[in-house]
Amino acid sequence: MSRIRHDPVAPTRAELLAPGTGIDAHRHDDHQIAYAARGVVAVTTDAGSWVASGNRALWIPAGTVHAHQAHGELELHLVGLPATENPLGLDRPGVLAVGPLLRELIIAYTRTPDEDSPERSRLRAVLLDQLRASPQQPLHVPTPDTPLLRAVCALLYADPADPRTLAEFGRVVGASDRTLSRLFRADLGLTFPQWRTQLRLHRALVLLAEGEPVTAVAHRCGWSSASAFIDVFRRTFGHTPGHASGPSVEGGTGR
Repeated sequence: MSRIRHDPVAPTRAELLAPGTGIDAHRHDDHQIAYAARGVVAVTTDAGSWVASGNRALWIPAGTVHAHQAHGELELHLVGLPATENPLGLDRPGVLAVGPLLRELIIAYTRTPDEDSPERSRLRAVLLDQLRASPQQPLHVPTPDTPLLRAVCALLYADPADPRTLAEFGRVVGASDRTLSRLFRADLGLTFPQWRTQLRLHRALVLLAEGEPVTAVAHRCGWSSASAFIDVFRRTFGHTPGHASGPSVEGGTGR
Protein backbone atom coordinates (compact mmCIF):
# COMPACT_ATOMS: atom_id res chain seq x y z
CA MET A 1 0.00 0.00 0.00
CA SER A 2 1.56 3.29 -1.15
CA ARG A 3 0.72 6.92 -0.28
CA ILE A 4 -0.54 6.06 3.16
CA ARG A 5 -2.71 8.74 4.72
CA HIS A 6 -2.46 9.52 8.43
CA ASP A 7 -5.77 10.45 10.06
CA PRO A 8 -4.99 10.81 13.78
CA VAL A 9 -8.60 10.42 14.94
CA ALA A 10 -10.56 7.35 13.87
CA PRO A 11 -14.02 8.66 12.95
CA THR A 12 -17.30 7.46 14.36
CA ARG A 13 -19.88 7.66 11.59
CA ALA A 14 -22.18 5.81 9.23
CA GLU A 15 -21.94 6.04 5.46
CA LEU A 16 -23.02 4.37 2.24
CA LEU A 17 -20.43 3.07 -0.22
CA ALA A 18 -21.26 1.95 -3.74
CA PRO A 19 -20.14 -1.53 -4.89
CA GLY A 20 -16.47 -1.60 -5.80
CA THR A 21 -15.62 1.66 -4.05
CA GLY A 22 -13.61 1.96 -0.87
CA ILE A 23 -11.43 3.97 1.44
CA ASP A 24 -7.74 4.13 0.49
CA ALA A 25 -4.91 2.96 2.71
CA HIS A 26 -4.59 5.00 5.89
CA ARG A 27 -3.91 4.69 9.61
CA HIS A 28 -5.28 6.17 12.81
CA ASP A 29 -3.83 6.84 16.24
CA ASP A 30 -7.09 5.36 17.55
CA HIS A 31 -8.66 1.92 17.41
CA GLN A 32 -11.58 1.41 15.06
CA ILE A 33 -14.46 -1.01 14.55
CA ALA A 34 -15.92 -1.49 11.06
CA TYR A 35 -19.36 -3.04 10.70
CA ALA A 36 -21.41 -3.73 7.56
CA ALA A 37 -25.12 -3.43 8.31
CA ARG A 38 -25.72 -4.15 4.64
CA GLY A 39 -23.32 -5.54 2.05
CA VAL A 40 -19.84 -6.86 2.82
CA VAL A 41 -16.79 -4.90 3.98
CA ALA A 42 -13.25 -6.09 3.31
CA VAL A 43 -10.28 -4.70 5.21
CA THR A 44 -6.79 -5.26 3.85
CA THR A 45 -3.53 -4.81 5.74
CA ASP A 46 0.04 -5.90 5.13
CA ALA A 47 -0.69 -8.97 7.28
CA GLY A 48 -3.65 -10.18 5.25
CA SER A 49 -7.32 -9.57 4.60
CA TRP A 50 -10.51 -9.78 6.64
CA VAL A 51 -14.07 -9.87 5.29
CA ALA A 52 -17.26 -9.41 7.28
CA SER A 53 -20.98 -9.23 6.62
CA GLY A 54 -23.95 -8.56 8.89
CA ASN A 55 -23.13 -10.80 11.86
CA ARG A 56 -19.43 -9.96 12.08
CA ALA A 57 -17.44 -6.78 12.73
CA LEU A 58 -13.78 -5.98 12.11
CA TRP A 59 -11.44 -4.74 14.81
CA ILE A 60 -8.64 -2.48 13.55
CA PRO A 61 -6.03 -1.60 16.20
CA ALA A 62 -4.46 1.84 16.47
CA GLY A 63 -1.59 2.38 14.05
CA THR A 64 -2.64 -0.39 11.63
CA VAL A 65 -2.36 0.63 7.98
CA HIS A 66 -5.58 -0.53 6.35
CA ALA A 67 -7.91 -0.01 3.40
CA HIS A 68 -11.66 -0.64 3.18
CA GLN A 69 -13.40 -2.16 0.15
CA ALA A 70 -17.16 -2.31 -0.46
CA HIS A 71 -18.79 -5.38 -1.95
CA GLY A 72 -22.43 -4.95 -2.75
CA GLU A 73 -24.23 -1.81 -1.56
CA LEU A 74 -22.33 -1.24 1.67
CA GLU A 75 -23.84 0.44 4.70
CA LEU A 76 -20.69 0.94 6.73
CA HIS A 77 -20.68 1.85 10.41
CA LEU A 78 -17.37 2.96 11.94
CA VAL A 79 -16.70 3.32 15.67
CA GLY A 80 -13.52 5.05 16.80
CA LEU A 81 -12.03 4.37 20.23
CA PRO A 82 -9.02 6.05 21.89
CA ALA A 83 -5.82 4.00 21.84
CA THR A 84 -5.97 3.93 25.64
CA GLU A 85 -9.32 2.14 25.50
CA ASN A 86 -9.12 -1.43 24.24
CA PRO A 87 -12.16 -3.44 25.38
CA LEU A 88 -10.98 -6.46 23.40
CA GLY A 89 -7.37 -6.50 24.50
CA LEU A 90 -6.31 -7.10 20.88
CA ASP A 91 -3.18 -5.65 19.29
CA ARG A 92 -3.87 -7.04 15.80
CA PRO A 93 -6.88 -6.98 13.46
CA GLY A 94 -9.62 -9.50 14.10
CA VAL A 95 -13.21 -10.49 13.44
CA LEU A 96 -15.87 -10.31 16.14
CA ALA A 97 -19.25 -11.96 16.32
CA VAL A 98 -22.09 -9.42 16.30
CA GLY A 99 -25.37 -10.45 17.90
CA PRO A 100 -28.66 -8.55 17.56
CA LEU A 101 -28.04 -6.28 20.55
CA LEU A 102 -24.50 -5.29 19.56
CA ARG A 103 -25.68 -4.68 16.00
CA GLU A 104 -28.35 -2.21 17.14
CA LEU A 105 -25.93 -0.52 19.54
CA ILE A 106 -23.39 0.06 16.76
CA ILE A 107 -26.03 1.41 14.40
CA ALA A 108 -27.55 3.74 17.00
CA TYR A 109 -24.15 5.01 18.19
CA THR A 110 -22.85 5.81 14.70
CA ARG A 111 -25.99 7.59 13.53
CA THR A 112 -25.54 10.40 16.08
CA PRO A 113 -21.73 10.80 16.12
CA ASP A 114 -21.76 14.47 17.17
CA GLU A 115 -24.31 14.19 19.94
CA ASP A 116 -23.04 14.81 23.46
CA SER A 117 -25.63 13.74 26.02
CA PRO A 118 -26.01 11.51 29.08
CA GLU A 119 -28.07 9.11 26.97
CA ARG A 120 -25.26 8.74 24.45
CA SER A 121 -22.75 8.16 27.24
CA ARG A 122 -24.89 5.35 28.58
CA LEU A 123 -25.25 3.92 25.06
CA ARG A 124 -21.47 3.94 24.71
CA ALA A 125 -20.99 2.17 28.04
CA VAL A 126 -23.34 -0.65 26.99
CA LEU A 127 -21.63 -0.85 23.60
CA LEU A 128 -18.25 -1.32 25.27
CA ASP A 129 -19.68 -3.99 27.57
CA GLN A 130 -21.03 -5.89 24.57
CA LEU A 131 -17.70 -5.62 22.77
CA ARG A 132 -15.89 -7.11 25.76
CA ALA A 133 -18.25 -10.08 25.62
CA SER A 134 -18.01 -10.57 21.84
CA PRO A 135 -16.28 -13.81 20.83
CA GLN A 136 -13.50 -13.57 18.28
CA GLN A 137 -13.81 -15.43 14.98
CA PRO A 138 -10.83 -17.00 13.13
CA LEU A 139 -11.92 -15.56 9.77
CA HIS A 140 -8.70 -14.27 8.29
CA VAL A 141 -6.73 -14.89 5.11
CA PRO A 142 -3.13 -14.17 6.16
CA THR A 143 -0.60 -12.92 3.63
CA PRO A 144 2.60 -15.01 3.47
CA ASP A 145 6.08 -13.55 3.78
CA THR A 146 7.87 -16.51 2.17
CA PRO A 147 8.38 -16.10 -1.61
CA LEU A 148 7.48 -19.75 -2.30
CA LEU A 149 4.16 -19.37 -0.47
CA ARG A 150 3.47 -16.05 -2.14
CA ALA A 151 3.77 -17.81 -5.50
CA VAL A 152 1.37 -20.59 -4.48
CA CYS A 153 -1.10 -18.22 -2.87
CA ALA A 154 -1.08 -15.93 -5.91
CA LEU A 155 -2.27 -18.83 -8.06
CA LEU A 156 -5.16 -19.47 -5.69
CA TYR A 157 -6.05 -15.80 -5.34
CA ALA A 158 -6.39 -15.76 -9.13
CA ASP A 159 -8.60 -18.87 -9.08
CA PRO A 160 -9.84 -20.13 -5.70
CA ALA A 161 -11.46 -23.09 -7.46
CA ASP A 162 -8.09 -24.39 -8.67
CA PRO A 163 -8.24 -28.08 -7.62
CA ARG A 164 -4.51 -28.82 -7.70
CA THR A 165 -2.92 -30.51 -4.71
CA LEU A 166 -0.04 -29.02 -2.74
CA ALA A 167 2.33 -31.41 -4.52
CA GLU A 168 1.09 -30.16 -7.89
CA PHE A 169 1.53 -26.54 -6.84
CA GLY A 170 4.97 -27.49 -5.57
CA ARG A 171 5.99 -28.68 -9.02
CA VAL A 172 4.98 -25.28 -10.41
CA VAL A 173 6.98 -23.23 -7.88
CA GLY A 174 9.87 -25.67 -7.48
CA ALA A 175 9.36 -27.04 -3.98
CA SER A 176 8.21 -30.30 -2.42
CA ASP A 177 4.80 -30.61 -0.82
CA ARG A 178 6.55 -31.36 2.47
CA THR A 179 8.46 -28.08 2.29
CA LEU A 180 5.32 -26.11 1.39
CA SER A 181 3.29 -27.80 4.12
CA ARG A 182 5.91 -26.85 6.70
CA LEU A 183 5.98 -23.26 5.42
CA PHE A 184 2.19 -22.91 5.61
CA ARG A 185 2.25 -23.86 9.28
CA ALA A 186 5.33 -21.80 10.15
CA ASP A 187 4.49 -18.68 8.12
CA LEU A 188 0.69 -18.57 8.25
CA GLY A 189 -0.23 -20.73 11.23
CA LEU A 190 -2.59 -22.77 9.05
CA THR A 191 -2.45 -25.94 7.03
CA PHE A 192 -2.78 -25.66 3.27
CA PRO A 193 -6.39 -26.96 3.28
CA GLN A 194 -7.31 -24.54 6.07
CA TRP A 195 -5.84 -21.55 4.23
CA ARG A 196 -7.51 -22.50 0.95
CA THR A 197 -10.89 -22.91 2.68
CA GLN A 198 -10.52 -19.49 4.31
CA LEU A 199 -9.73 -17.94 0.94
CA ARG A 200 -12.69 -19.66 -0.70
CA LEU A 201 -15.08 -18.54 2.03
CA HIS A 202 -13.89 -14.96 1.82
CA ARG A 203 -14.24 -14.94 -1.97
CA ALA A 204 -17.70 -16.48 -1.58
CA LEU A 205 -18.78 -13.62 0.72
CA VAL A 206 -17.65 -11.11 -1.88
CA LEU A 207 -19.40 -12.86 -4.77
CA LEU A 208 -22.63 -13.25 -2.80
CA ALA A 209 -22.59 -9.55 -1.93
CA GLU A 210 -22.21 -8.80 -5.64
CA GLY A 211 -25.37 -10.77 -6.39
CA GLU A 212 -23.97 -14.06 -7.69
CA PRO A 213 -26.34 -17.04 -7.28
CA VAL A 214 -25.38 -19.55 -4.59
CA THR A 215 -24.79 -22.38 -7.06
CA ALA A 216 -22.52 -20.22 -9.22
CA VAL A 217 -20.57 -19.07 -6.14
CA ALA A 218 -20.12 -22.67 -5.00
CA HIS A 219 -18.54 -23.70 -8.29
CA ARG A 220 -16.48 -20.52 -8.76
CA CYS A 221 -14.99 -21.02 -5.30
CA GLY A 222 -14.16 -24.70 -5.68
CA TRP A 223 -16.97 -26.67 -4.08
CA SER A 224 -18.26 -29.74 -5.91
CA SER A 225 -21.90 -28.87 -5.21
CA ALA A 226 -24.08 -26.11 -3.81
CA SER A 227 -25.07 -28.33 -0.88
CA ALA A 228 -21.42 -28.90 0.10
CA PHE A 229 -20.79 -25.15 -0.05
CA ILE A 230 -23.90 -24.36 2.00
CA ASP A 231 -22.85 -26.85 4.67
CA VAL A 232 -19.36 -25.37 5.08
CA PHE A 233 -20.71 -21.83 4.94
CA ARG A 234 -23.34 -22.48 7.63
CA ARG A 235 -20.84 -24.18 9.95
CA THR A 236 -18.42 -21.26 9.58
CA PHE A 237 -20.71 -18.24 9.64
CA GLY A 238 -23.75 -19.56 11.49
CA HIS A 239 -26.19 -18.79 8.68
CA THR A 240 -26.87 -19.83 5.08
CA PRO A 241 -25.31 -18.08 2.07
CA GLY A 242 -28.67 -16.46 1.33
CA HIS A 243 -28.12 -14.17 4.33
CA ALA A 244 -24.45 -13.45 3.61
CA SER A 245 -24.80 -9.77 2.83
CA GLY A 246 -26.49 -9.07 6.16
CA PRO A 247 -29.96 -7.71 6.82
CA SER A 248 -30.80 -4.28 5.51
CA VAL A 249 -31.61 -1.39 7.81
CA GLU A 250 -34.52 0.99 7.39
CA GLY A 251 -33.53 4.56 6.70
CA GLY A 252 -30.43 5.91 4.99
CA THR A 253 -27.06 6.77 6.37
CA GLY A 254 -24.62 9.41 5.27
CA ARG A 255 -21.30 10.95 5.98
